[in-house]
Amino acid sequence: MLTDTHAHLDFDRFEQDRQEVIARAKEEGISTIINVGADMQSSENSVELAKEYDFIYASVGVHPHEAKSVTKEDYQRLKELARHEKVIAIGEIGLDYHYDNSPREVQQQVFKEQLRVAKEVGLPVAIHSRDAKDDTLKILEEEASGLEGVMHCYAYDFNVARKVLRLGFHIAFGGVITFNNASKLRTVVDKVSLNKILLETDAPYLTPDPHRGQRNEPSYVKHVAEKIAEIKGVSLEEVAQQTTANARKLFNIY
Repeated sequence: MLTDTHAHLDFDRFEQDRQEVIARAKEEGISTIINVGADMQSSENSVELAKEYDFIYASVGVHPHEAKSVTKEDYQRLKELARHEKVIAIGEIGLDYHYDNSPREVQQQVFKEQLRVAKEVGLPVAIHSRDAKDDTLKILEEEASGLEGVMHCYAYDFNVARKVLRLGFHIAFGGVITFNNASKLRTVVDKVSLNKILLETDAPYLTPDPHRGQRNEPSYVKHVAEKIAEIKGVSLEEVAQQTTANARKLFNIY
């Protein structure tokens, strides 16, 4: 049984066939999907989706792209949402200096505030970090003491991975590791212990080979697991079992 620890099934790209996509995931052996909030509305939608399906859980938080729109009231609402039994993390939160859709200083402040929310409600965090490794690590070192979490859609080198692991965090790999030009990232996969790895799709984005160019969906997480098994020279069953166990322990899903 496989676990997709990061999907956005509430997004509009699934509006026409969401039920079919979810049914297909279950048929393909996906035992758990975590639907991840990217702003306040999608956080609310994630909770509603998790209420509807027993094997879907929700993470609530505001992506750095939307940091500029966050209000003080939003932090309180995140705390309220976090009390729901199907909410298992705060995220995705972090920094994105690739697009800079929100000013960097605003991203940093909102990131810190949401880490504090996670501490208050006692939930792990799902971290988004793109072209912002130094500031991400600095803020985590300053603010994340006592927190567990995952660096979602990992794209840095192993030196950064080592620091992430020292903080006690897991590392999630998605469809990018199947791309022809991702040899450096596959080296990171090889070096990170399987007991610290999570699987994800980031659906509808970052579709793995052989479906690259199409909309991504949770059933495709199997291709990520297969690539990790190939890189590490272990069976698909071992990857599935260990990464699912990792996810269940981190997010307290039993």
